[in-house]
Amino acid sequence: MKSIKISIILLTFFAFIFNAKGQTIQNKDTKIVQMVEEVSNQNLEGLVRKLVSFNTRHTLSDTLNKTTGIGAARNWIKTEFERYAKNSGGRLKVNFDSFLQPADGRRVNQETVLKNVIAVLPGTDTTDKRLIMISGHYDSRVTDVMNTKDFAPGANDDASGVAAVLESCRVLSKYQFNATLVFIAFVGEEQGLYGATHLAKKAKDEGWKVHLLLNNDIVGNSYGSETNIRDNRSVRIFSEGVSPAETKEQAALRYSTGYDNDGTARQAARYIKEIAERYVDQLDVKLIYRRDRFLRGGDHTPFSAQGFTAVRITEMNEDFDKQHQNVRVENGKQYGDLPEFLDYIYLQKVTRLNLSAMANLALSVQEPENVKIITGGLTNKTHLKWDKPKGKEPFGYYVLMRETTSPVWERKIFVKDNEALLGYSKDNYLFGVQSVDNGGHESLIIIPKPANK
Repeated sequence: MKSIKISIILLTFFAFIFNAKGQTIQNKDTKIVQMVEEVSNQNLEGLVRKLVSFNTRHTLSDTLNKTTGIGAARNWIKTEFERYAKNSGGRLKVNFDSFLQPADGRRVNQETVLKNVIAVLPGTDTTDKRLIMISGHYDSRVTDVMNTKDFAPGANDDASGVAAVLESCRVLSKYQFNATLVFIAFVGEEQGLYGATHLAKKAKDEGWKVHLLLNNDIVGNSYGSETNIRDNRSVRIFSEGVSPAETKEQAALRYSTGYDNDGTARQAARYIKEIAERYVDQLDVKLIYRRDRFLRGGDHTPFSAQGFTAVRITEMNEDFDKQHQNVRVENGKQYGDLPEFLDYIYLQKVTRLNLSAMANLALSVQEPENVKIITGGLTNKTHLKWDKPKGKEPFGYYVLMRETTSPVWERKIFVKDNEALLGYSKDNYLFGVQSVDNGGHESLIIIPKPANK
Protein backbone atom coordinates (compact mmCIF):
# COMPACT_ATOMS: atom_id res chain seq x y z
CA MET A 1 0.00 0.00 0.00
CA LYS A 2 1.38 3.42 -1.01
CA SER A 3 0.57 6.66 0.69
CA ILE A 4 -0.24 9.71 -1.38
CA LYS A 5 3.12 11.23 -0.44
CA ILE A 6 5.09 8.23 -1.72
CA SER A 7 2.95 8.10 -4.85
CA ILE A 8 3.75 11.70 -5.73
CA ILE A 9 7.46 11.05 -5.24
CA LEU A 10 7.26 8.09 -7.62
CA LEU A 11 5.41 10.30 -10.07
CA THR A 12 8.39 12.60 -10.56
CA PHE A 13 10.41 9.68 -11.95
CA PHE A 14 7.76 8.73 -14.49
CA ALA A 15 7.51 11.06 -17.47
CA PHE A 16 6.19 13.95 -15.39
CA ILE A 17 7.40 17.27 -14.06
CA PHE A 18 5.71 19.81 -11.83
CA ASN A 19 4.83 23.34 -12.84
CA ALA A 20 4.86 26.34 -10.51
CA LYS A 21 1.38 25.47 -9.20
CA GLY A 22 2.39 21.95 -8.28
CA GLN A 23 0.33 20.46 -11.13
CA THR A 24 1.76 17.66 -13.24
CA ILE A 25 2.69 18.06 -16.90
CA GLN A 26 3.28 14.97 -19.00
CA ASN A 27 5.97 14.67 -21.63
CA LYS A 28 4.73 13.94 -25.13
CA ASP A 29 5.26 10.66 -26.95
CA THR A 30 7.45 11.55 -29.94
CA LYS A 31 5.69 8.92 -32.06
CA ILE A 32 2.30 10.56 -31.50
CA VAL A 33 3.86 13.97 -32.11
CA GLN A 34 5.03 12.66 -35.48
CA MET A 35 1.56 11.31 -36.31
CA VAL A 36 -0.04 14.64 -35.40
CA GLU A 37 2.39 16.57 -37.58
CA GLU A 38 1.58 14.33 -40.55
CA VAL A 39 -2.02 15.59 -40.68
CA SER A 40 -2.15 17.94 -43.69
CA ASN A 41 -4.56 20.83 -44.14
CA GLN A 42 -3.94 20.60 -47.90
CA ASN A 43 -5.00 16.94 -47.90
CA LEU A 44 -8.10 17.80 -45.90
CA GLU A 45 -9.10 20.53 -48.34
CA GLY A 46 -8.56 18.17 -51.28
CA LEU A 47 -10.76 15.51 -49.64
CA VAL A 48 -13.55 18.00 -48.94
CA ARG A 49 -13.48 19.38 -52.49
CA LYS A 50 -13.52 15.88 -53.97
CA LEU A 51 -16.62 14.99 -51.94
CA VAL A 52 -18.29 18.24 -53.03
CA SER A 53 -17.54 17.37 -56.68
CA PHE A 54 -20.18 14.60 -56.66
CA ASN A 55 -22.82 17.38 -56.92
CA THR A 56 -25.13 15.73 -54.39
CA ARG A 57 -24.55 12.97 -51.88
CA HIS A 58 -28.19 12.74 -50.90
CA THR A 59 -28.86 9.30 -49.43
CA LEU A 60 -31.55 8.59 -52.04
CA SER A 61 -29.66 10.03 -55.03
CA ASP A 62 -28.22 8.19 -58.05
CA THR A 63 -26.24 5.03 -57.26
CA LEU A 64 -25.23 4.11 -60.83
CA ASN A 65 -23.64 7.28 -62.19
CA LYS A 66 -19.84 7.15 -61.93
CA THR A 67 -19.34 10.86 -61.25
CA THR A 68 -22.39 12.18 -59.40
CA GLY A 69 -24.63 10.99 -56.58
CA ILE A 70 -24.33 8.86 -53.48
CA GLY A 71 -23.10 5.79 -55.37
CA ALA A 72 -20.12 7.57 -56.91
CA ALA A 73 -19.29 9.16 -53.54
CA ARG A 74 -19.27 5.90 -51.59
CA ASN A 75 -17.25 4.13 -54.28
CA TRP A 76 -14.64 6.89 -54.14
CA ILE A 77 -14.45 6.77 -50.33
CA LYS A 78 -13.91 2.99 -50.50
CA THR A 79 -11.20 3.45 -53.14
CA GLU A 80 -9.49 6.07 -50.97
CA PHE A 81 -9.47 3.71 -47.99
CA GLU A 82 -8.06 0.98 -50.26
CA ARG A 83 -5.27 3.33 -51.31
CA TYR A 84 -4.30 3.72 -47.67
CA ALA A 85 -4.51 -0.05 -47.23
CA LYS A 86 -1.63 -0.49 -49.68
CA ASN A 87 0.56 1.74 -47.52
CA SER A 88 -0.44 -0.27 -44.44
CA GLY A 89 1.12 -3.42 -45.84
CA GLY A 90 -2.33 -4.88 -46.36
CA ARG A 91 -3.27 -4.70 -42.68
CA LEU A 92 -6.10 -2.21 -43.26
CA LYS A 93 -9.27 -4.04 -44.30
CA VAL A 94 -11.91 -2.12 -46.28
CA ASN A 95 -15.53 -3.00 -47.01
CA PHE A 96 -19.06 -1.80 -47.53
CA ASP A 97 -21.49 -2.40 -44.68
CA SER A 98 -24.63 -2.83 -46.80
CA PHE A 99 -28.20 -3.09 -45.51
CA LEU A 100 -31.76 -2.74 -46.77
CA GLN A 101 -33.50 0.33 -45.38
CA PRO A 102 -37.31 0.08 -45.50
CA ALA A 103 -39.45 3.08 -46.43
CA ASP A 104 -40.27 5.03 -43.28
CA GLY A 105 -43.12 7.20 -44.57
CA ARG A 106 -41.07 10.23 -43.62
CA ARG A 107 -37.60 10.74 -45.13
CA VAL A 108 -37.12 7.43 -46.96
CA ASN A 109 -39.90 7.07 -49.53
CA GLN A 110 -38.94 3.66 -50.88
CA GLU A 111 -37.00 0.58 -49.84
CA THR A 112 -33.34 1.35 -50.50
CA VAL A 113 -29.98 -0.40 -50.20
CA LEU A 114 -27.69 1.81 -48.12
CA LYS A 115 -23.97 1.39 -47.53
CA ASN A 116 -21.65 2.54 -44.78
CA VAL A 117 -17.98 2.52 -45.78
CA ILE A 118 -15.66 1.00 -43.19
CA ALA A 119 -11.91 0.45 -42.83
CA VAL A 120 -10.51 -1.64 -39.97
CA LEU A 121 -6.89 -1.63 -38.73
CA PRO A 122 -6.51 -4.72 -36.49
CA GLY A 123 -4.64 -4.36 -33.22
CA THR A 124 -1.44 -6.29 -32.57
CA ASP A 125 -2.49 -7.61 -29.13
CA THR A 126 -4.77 -10.60 -29.71
CA THR A 127 -6.03 -10.37 -26.12
CA ASP A 128 -7.14 -6.76 -26.64
CA LYS A 129 -10.64 -6.67 -28.12
CA ARG A 130 -11.13 -2.90 -27.85
CA LEU A 131 -12.53 -1.15 -30.93
CA ILE A 132 -11.72 2.55 -31.11
CA MET A 133 -13.89 4.16 -33.78
CA ILE A 134 -13.93 7.47 -35.63
CA SER A 135 -16.82 8.51 -37.87
CA GLY A 136 -18.38 11.16 -40.08
CA HIS A 137 -21.37 10.97 -42.43
CA TYR A 138 -20.94 11.26 -46.19
CA ASP A 139 -24.53 12.06 -47.21
CA SER A 140 -25.61 15.65 -47.82
CA ARG A 141 -28.81 17.65 -48.28
CA VAL A 142 -30.29 21.04 -49.22
CA THR A 143 -33.27 22.88 -47.71
CA ASP A 144 -35.77 20.22 -48.81
CA VAL A 145 -34.54 17.00 -47.19
CA MET A 146 -36.20 14.98 -49.99
CA ASN A 147 -34.52 16.89 -52.84
CA THR A 148 -32.24 14.29 -54.45
CA LYS A 149 -31.24 16.25 -57.58
CA ASP A 150 -30.03 19.76 -56.74
CA PHE A 151 -26.46 20.71 -55.90
CA ALA A 152 -25.93 19.68 -52.26
CA PRO A 153 -22.22 20.27 -51.61
CA GLY A 154 -22.28 19.39 -47.90
CA ALA A 155 -18.74 20.71 -47.50
CA ASN A 156 -18.95 21.27 -43.76
CA ASP A 157 -21.95 18.99 -43.12
CA ASP A 158 -20.33 16.59 -43.31
CA ALA A 159 -17.53 16.31 -45.85
CA SER A 160 -15.41 17.90 -43.12
CA GLY A 161 -16.09 14.97 -40.78
CA VAL A 162 -15.43 12.38 -43.49
CA ALA A 163 -12.21 14.19 -44.42
CA ALA A 164 -11.11 13.97 -40.77
CA VAL A 165 -11.85 10.23 -40.83
CA LEU A 166 -9.96 9.68 -44.09
CA GLU A 167 -6.92 11.74 -43.12
CA SER A 168 -6.76 10.05 -39.70
CA CYS A 169 -6.87 6.69 -41.48
CA ARG A 170 -4.14 7.70 -43.94
CA VAL A 171 -1.78 8.56 -41.09
CA LEU A 172 -2.68 5.96 -38.46
CA SER A 173 -2.83 2.96 -40.82
CA LYS A 174 0.94 3.18 -41.26
CA TYR A 175 1.49 2.44 -37.56
CA GLN A 176 0.74 -0.44 -35.18
CA PHE A 177 -1.44 -0.31 -32.07
CA ASN A 178 -2.53 -2.68 -29.31
CA ALA A 179 -6.24 -2.03 -29.94
CA THR A 180 -8.16 -2.11 -33.22
CA LEU A 181 -8.97 1.16 -35.01
CA VAL A 182 -12.16 1.48 -37.05
CA PHE A 183 -12.75 4.28 -39.58
CA ILE A 184 -16.37 4.84 -40.69
CA ALA A 185 -18.16 6.99 -43.28
CA PHE A 186 -21.85 6.71 -42.33
CA VAL A 187 -24.76 6.99 -44.75
CA GLY A 188 -28.28 8.23 -44.07
CA GLU A 189 -27.57 10.67 -41.25
CA GLU A 190 -29.70 13.43 -42.74
CA GLN A 191 -32.59 11.02 -43.38
CA GLY A 192 -32.66 9.70 -39.81
CA LEU A 193 -29.29 8.36 -38.55
CA TYR A 194 -29.94 5.15 -40.49
CA GLY A 195 -26.35 4.09 -41.18
CA ALA A 196 -25.29 4.57 -37.58
CA THR A 197 -28.44 2.91 -36.23
CA HIS A 198 -27.80 -0.16 -38.39
CA LEU A 199 -24.14 -0.46 -37.37
CA ALA A 200 -24.79 0.17 -33.66
CA LYS A 201 -27.41 -2.60 -33.59
CA LYS A 202 -25.09 -4.92 -35.51
CA ALA A 203 -22.29 -4.18 -33.05
CA LYS A 204 -24.58 -4.94 -30.11
CA ASP A 205 -26.01 -8.13 -31.63
CA GLU A 206 -22.57 -9.47 -32.56
CA GLY A 207 -20.92 -8.55 -29.26
CA TRP A 208 -18.41 -6.04 -30.58
CA LYS A 209 -16.27 -4.40 -27.88
CA VAL A 210 -16.92 -0.84 -28.98
CA HIS A 211 -14.66 1.02 -26.59
CA LEU A 212 -15.15 4.54 -27.91
CA LEU A 213 -16.77 6.22 -30.91
CA LEU A 214 -15.60 9.73 -31.83
CA ASN A 215 -18.27 11.10 -34.15
CA ASN A 216 -17.25 14.14 -36.20
CA ASP A 217 -20.10 16.17 -37.63
CA ILE A 218 -19.70 19.78 -38.80
CA VAL A 219 -16.06 20.27 -37.82
CA GLY A 220 -14.56 22.54 -40.48
CA ASN A 221 -15.89 26.05 -39.91
CA SER A 222 -14.50 28.61 -37.49
CA TYR A 223 -17.08 31.36 -38.13
CA GLY A 224 -20.40 31.66 -36.29
CA SER A 225 -23.38 33.21 -38.02
CA GLU A 226 -25.27 35.90 -36.06
CA THR A 227 -22.44 36.17 -33.53
CA ASN A 228 -19.97 37.23 -36.26
CA ILE A 229 -17.27 35.52 -34.21
CA ARG A 230 -14.34 33.70 -35.76
CA ASP A 231 -12.86 31.19 -33.33
CA ASN A 232 -10.26 28.79 -34.69
CA ARG A 233 -9.16 27.57 -31.25
CA SER A 234 -12.32 26.15 -29.71
CA VAL A 235 -14.04 22.84 -30.41
CA ARG A 236 -16.98 21.25 -28.59
CA ILE A 237 -17.28 17.69 -27.34
CA PHE A 238 -20.83 16.67 -26.46
CA SER A 239 -21.20 13.83 -23.98
CA GLU A 240 -23.90 12.48 -21.71
CA GLY A 241 -23.35 11.94 -18.01
CA VAL A 242 -25.79 9.05 -17.74
CA SER A 243 -26.14 6.27 -20.31
CA PRO A 244 -29.64 5.76 -21.76
CA ALA A 245 -28.94 2.03 -21.34
CA GLU A 246 -28.44 2.39 -17.58
CA THR A 247 -30.14 -0.36 -15.53
CA LYS A 248 -32.13 0.20 -12.35
CA GLU A 249 -29.27 -1.28 -10.34
CA GLN A 250 -26.75 1.04 -11.97
CA ALA A 251 -29.03 4.02 -11.36
CA ALA A 252 -29.40 3.12 -7.68
CA LEU A 253 -25.61 2.90 -7.32
CA ARG A 254 -25.18 6.26 -9.04
CA TYR A 255 -27.73 7.88 -6.72
CA SER A 256 -25.96 6.60 -3.62
CA THR A 257 -22.40 7.44 -4.68
CA GLY A 258 -22.94 10.81 -6.34
CA TYR A 259 -21.23 9.92 -9.62
CA ASP A 260 -23.98 11.58 -11.68
CA ASN A 261 -21.45 13.33 -13.89
CA ASP A 262 -19.23 10.34 -14.58
CA GLY A 263 -20.80 8.13 -17.23
CA THR A 264 -18.42 6.52 -19.69
CA ALA A 265 -19.10 9.12 -22.39
CA ARG A 266 -18.37 11.96 -19.97
CA GLN A 267 -15.15 10.23 -18.90
CA ALA A 268 -14.16 9.78 -22.55
CA ALA A 269 -14.76 13.48 -23.23
CA ARG A 270 -12.47 14.42 -20.34
CA TYR A 271 -9.87 11.98 -21.67
CA ILE A 272 -10.04 13.42 -25.19
CA LYS A 273 -9.68 16.96 -23.85
CA GLU A 274 -6.59 16.06 -21.84
CA ILE A 275 -4.85 14.20 -24.66
CA ALA A 276 -5.79 16.63 -27.44
CA GLU A 277 -4.63 19.68 -25.51
CA ARG A 278 -1.40 17.81 -24.76
CA TYR A 279 -0.62 17.26 -28.43
CA VAL A 280 -2.42 19.97 -30.43
CA ASP A 281 -1.22 23.55 -30.10
CA GLN A 282 -3.68 26.43 -29.79
CA LEU A 283 -6.68 24.20 -29.24
CA ASP A 284 -9.25 24.63 -26.46
CA VAL A 285 -11.55 21.64 -26.03
CA LYS A 286 -14.90 22.67 -24.55
CA LEU A 287 -16.81 19.99 -22.66
CA ILE A 288 -20.53 20.35 -23.33
CA TYR A 289 -22.64 18.40 -20.88
CA ARG A 290 -25.33 17.32 -23.32
CA ARG A 291 -25.66 14.31 -25.59
CA ASP A 292 -25.84 16.73 -28.54
CA ARG A 293 -26.92 20.27 -29.39
CA PHE A 294 -30.29 21.43 -28.05
CA LEU A 295 -33.06 19.12 -29.39
CA ARG A 296 -30.69 17.70 -32.02
CA GLY A 297 -28.80 14.46 -32.56
CA GLY A 298 -26.04 12.75 -34.53
CA ASP A 299 -24.54 9.41 -35.48
CA HIS A 300 -23.15 8.86 -31.98
CA THR A 301 -26.69 8.78 -30.58
CA PRO A 302 -27.60 5.22 -31.73
CA PHE A 303 -24.34 3.94 -30.20
CA SER A 304 -25.18 5.64 -26.91
CA ALA A 305 -28.62 4.06 -27.03
CA GLN A 306 -27.01 0.62 -27.31
CA GLY A 307 -24.88 1.29 -24.22
CA PHE A 308 -21.62 2.07 -26.02
CA THR A 309 -19.32 4.98 -25.17
CA ALA A 310 -19.81 7.64 -27.85
CA VAL A 311 -19.28 11.40 -28.13
CA ARG A 312 -19.93 14.10 -30.72
CA ILE A 313 -17.17 16.45 -31.84
CA THR A 314 -18.28 19.64 -33.55
CA GLU A 315 -17.20 23.23 -34.18
CA MET A 316 -17.77 25.95 -31.60
CA ASN A 317 -20.11 28.23 -33.60
CA GLU A 318 -22.22 26.94 -36.47
CA ASP A 319 -22.99 29.06 -39.55
CA PHE A 320 -26.66 28.41 -40.29
CA ASP A 321 -26.55 30.44 -43.51
CA LYS A 322 -24.49 27.61 -44.94
CA GLN A 323 -26.07 24.57 -43.27
CA HIS A 324 -29.01 22.70 -44.91
CA GLN A 325 -29.42 25.52 -47.45
CA ASN A 326 -29.99 25.65 -51.20
CA VAL A 327 -26.93 27.16 -52.85
CA ARG A 328 -27.94 30.68 -53.88
CA VAL A 329 -27.21 34.38 -53.56
CA GLU A 330 -30.00 36.32 -51.86
CA ASN A 331 -29.85 40.07 -51.15
CA GLY A 332 -26.13 39.93 -51.83
CA LYS A 333 -25.53 37.12 -49.35
CA GLN A 334 -24.18 33.70 -50.33
CA TYR A 335 -26.05 30.71 -48.92
CA GLY A 336 -25.09 27.06 -49.12
CA ASP A 337 -22.51 24.68 -47.70
CA LEU A 338 -19.65 25.46 -50.08
CA PRO A 339 -15.99 24.44 -49.59
CA GLU A 340 -14.62 27.98 -49.81
CA PHE A 341 -16.23 28.79 -46.46
CA LEU A 342 -14.30 26.17 -44.50
CA ASP A 343 -11.23 26.93 -42.39
CA TYR A 344 -8.84 24.10 -43.26
CA ILE A 345 -6.29 25.00 -40.60
CA TYR A 346 -9.10 24.66 -38.07
CA LEU A 347 -10.15 21.33 -39.60
CA GLN A 348 -6.53 20.23 -39.31
CA LYS A 349 -6.63 20.95 -35.56
CA VAL A 350 -9.84 18.98 -35.10
CA THR A 351 -8.42 16.07 -37.07
CA ARG A 352 -5.32 16.14 -34.92
CA LEU A 353 -7.56 16.07 -31.84
CA ASN A 354 -9.14 12.84 -33.06
CA LEU A 355 -5.87 11.28 -34.12
CA SER A 356 -3.98 12.02 -30.91
CA ALA A 357 -6.77 10.68 -28.69
CA MET A 358 -7.16 7.54 -30.79
CA ALA A 359 -3.42 6.89 -30.93
CA ASN A 360 -2.83 7.42 -27.20
CA LEU A 361 -5.74 5.17 -26.28
CA ALA A 362 -4.91 2.45 -28.83
CA LEU A 363 -1.28 2.35 -27.65
CA SER A 364 -2.35 2.03 -24.01
CA VAL A 365 -2.88 -1.17 -22.08
CA GLN A 366 -6.41 -2.07 -21.04
CA GLU A 367 -8.29 -0.62 -18.06
CA PRO A 368 -7.88 -1.94 -14.52
CA GLU A 369 -10.66 -4.32 -13.49
CA ASN A 370 -12.87 -4.59 -10.43
CA VAL A 371 -12.01 -1.09 -9.22
CA LYS A 372 -13.34 -0.67 -5.67
CA ILE A 373 -13.58 2.03 -3.06
CA ILE A 374 -13.43 0.34 0.34
CA THR A 375 -16.28 1.25 2.66
CA GLY A 376 -15.73 -1.23 5.50
CA GLY A 377 -15.40 1.51 8.14
CA LEU A 378 -15.99 5.23 8.58
CA THR A 379 -12.85 7.24 7.81
CA ASN A 380 -11.78 10.54 6.28
CA LYS A 381 -9.28 8.71 4.09
CA THR A 382 -10.07 6.96 0.81
CA HIS A 383 -8.92 3.39 0.19
CA LEU A 384 -8.98 2.16 -3.42
CA LYS A 385 -8.27 -1.35 -4.74
CA TRP A 386 -8.34 -2.88 -8.20
CA ASP A 387 -7.23 -5.87 -10.27
CA LYS A 388 -4.73 -5.73 -13.09
CA PRO A 389 -6.17 -5.49 -16.63
CA LYS A 390 -6.42 -8.26 -19.19
CA GLY A 391 -3.62 -8.57 -21.72
CA LYS A 392 -0.39 -6.65 -21.43
CA GLU A 393 0.92 -5.72 -17.99
CA PRO A 394 0.70 -2.02 -17.15
CA PHE A 395 3.73 -0.12 -15.92
CA GLY A 396 1.50 1.25 -13.19
CA TYR A 397 -1.72 3.13 -12.56
CA TYR A 398 -3.00 6.65 -12.10
CA VAL A 399 -5.45 7.46 -9.35
CA LEU A 400 -7.36 10.53 -10.48
CA MET A 401 -9.17 12.92 -8.19
CA ARG A 402 -11.14 16.12 -8.42
CA GLU A 403 -13.42 18.36 -6.41
CA THR A 404 -17.08 17.39 -6.77
CA THR A 405 -17.66 20.73 -8.52
CA SER A 406 -14.80 20.37 -11.01
CA PRO A 407 -15.60 19.49 -14.64
CA VAL A 408 -12.20 17.83 -15.18
CA TRP A 409 -9.78 15.66 -13.21
CA GLU A 410 -7.47 17.89 -11.21
CA ARG A 411 -4.78 15.50 -10.01
CA LYS A 412 -3.16 12.30 -11.24
CA ILE A 413 -1.29 10.20 -8.68
CA PHE A 414 0.98 7.45 -9.98
CA VAL A 415 1.11 4.14 -8.09
CA LYS A 416 2.78 0.82 -8.88
CA ASP A 417 0.61 -1.36 -6.65
CA ASN A 418 -3.02 -2.38 -7.12
CA GLU A 419 -4.27 -0.17 -4.31
CA ALA A 420 -3.88 3.31 -2.88
CA LEU A 421 -4.69 4.89 0.48
CA LEU A 422 -5.26 8.62 0.08
CA GLY A 423 -5.53 11.29 2.72
CA TYR A 424 -8.61 12.75 1.07
CA SER A 425 -12.22 12.04 1.96
CA LYS A 426 -14.50 10.24 -0.48
CA ASP A 427 -17.24 12.53 0.82
CA ASN A 428 -15.48 15.57 -0.61
CA TYR A 429 -13.72 14.28 -3.74
CA LEU A 430 -14.44 12.06 -6.74
CA PHE A 431 -11.96 9.37 -7.78
CA GLY A 432 -11.08 7.24 -10.78
CA VAL A 433 -8.33 4.80 -11.79
CA GLN A 434 -6.61 4.21 -15.14
CA SER A 435 -3.77 1.99 -16.32
CA VAL A 436 -0.61 3.43 -17.85
CA ASP A 437 2.18 1.78 -19.83
CA ASN A 438 5.90 2.58 -19.74
CA GLY A 439 5.45 5.06 -22.58
CA GLY A 440 2.94 7.13 -20.62
CA HIS A 441 -0.13 6.08 -22.65
CA GLU A 442 -3.20 6.07 -20.42
CA SER A 443 -6.29 3.90 -20.63
CA LEU A 444 -9.76 5.31 -20.15
CA ILE A 445 -10.79 5.99 -16.55
CA ILE A 446 -12.76 3.53 -14.42
CA ILE A 447 -14.98 4.83 -11.63
CA PRO A 448 -14.76 2.76 -8.40
CA LYS A 449 -17.71 0.87 -6.97
CA PRO A 450 -18.21 0.58 -3.21
CA ALA A 451 -17.11 -2.66 -1.54
CA ASN A 452 -16.59 -3.76 2.07
CA LYS A 453 -13.05 -5.05 1.49
